[in-house]
Amino acid sequence: MAPELKFCGLTRPEDALTAAGLAAAYAGVIFAGGPRLLTMERAGEVLVDLPPSMGRVGVFAEQDAGTVAACVAAVGLTVAQLHGPRPPADVRAVRQAAGVPVWAVLRLAGGALPDEYERLAEAADGIVVDALVPGRLGGTGATLDWEVLAESLRRRGRPRRLVLAGGLRPENVARAVALVAPDVVDVSSGVEAAPGLKDHARMRAFAAAARGIPVDSRQPA
Repeated sequence: MAPELKFCGLTRPEDALTAAGLAAAYAGVIFAGGPRLLTMERAGEVLVDLPPSMGRVGVFAEQDAGTVAACVAAVGLTVAQLHGPRPPADVRAVRQAAGVPVWAVLRLAGGALPDEYERLAEAADGIVVDALVPGRLGGTGATLDWEVLAESLRRRGRPRRLVLAGGLRPENVARAVALVAPDVVDVSSGVEAAPGLKDHARMRAFAAAARGIPVDSRQPA
């Protein structure tokens, strides 16, 4: 079965609507810093015209549970994604305060799951696996070792919801899906013309490839 799609780092309403037109399950906006950072007001403008059935994911860094809950309420988010390192207690606190599912991010050097994986997977509604790039929280274009990750998941068990991020793009997402079998594939920089500015042709190519439709080899990298 094909994974659900999450287009993250959205900064323009037209990009969010393109994601909706591709039947993506989730649209992601960033409150964690970096070139795709949005204010709550702007995030609301980006997401306002999406269909009610589409998930709205807010990506947070060090914000406390009260701050996350306030943002969830103001923007109408349906998922809070916590970058870390965030312990299981933080995950539970955010869920209680915000009243929405919480995805915890594990940034991996390579593909092997860290020691804290089981405890975090037990606490969170989903685990996002992303590539570790020192000083950066995401959107770097760096990939994981999917074969190592797949073996690590086989040995240690899968989370309630596995979200695969880290350097995915139209040219490689089919292989990542085949190896890891994630519930959700999460893309940001891999479909951009510039940070925060999505290339709609690449968004379409990514959606097709993730769903097992061959990508045109002429599509630019």
